[in-house]
Amino acid sequence: MEFVFEGIVFAILPEQSGTSARGEWHNQNVVFEMQTSSPYPRKVSVKFFNKRDDVARLITGAAYKVTFDIESREYNGRWYTDVIGRRVEPKEAAQMAQAQYSEPLPTAVPAAAPMPTEEPAMPTQSAQVVDDLPF
Repeated sequence: MEFVFEGIVFAILPEQSGTSARGEWHNQNVVFEMQTSSPYPRKVSVKFFNKRDDVARLITGAAYKVTFDIESREYNGRWYTDVIGRRVEPKEAAQMAQAQYSEPLPTAVPAAAPMPTEEPAMPTQSAQVVDDLPF
């Protein structure tokens, strides 16, 4: 299951790399600051595994849309949870892509109601006028 949030890059941490039985690997954590309903923004560290190109394009202080998974694992009786980044795209690009697939906005302004050409008729003697204003 994938989740999405929008955040501003707060910090890009140093890359970690190594070699395993499957070959060479690289991972890098990026800290994003998210605006929430509380008055204080939240920071989330997202791990990008073997996504050097994606992380290289990130700019500190810029807004991005991040697609991620949450993964937990047990080690020596303790549980550890990671936020694994799957995709990251600039917020402006995400908005432009969304606008491209949504319904276009109407460009024509609706016509205003026609103005009356006749003056309203004055009330006749038979019509009772109620004046309940105090002045």
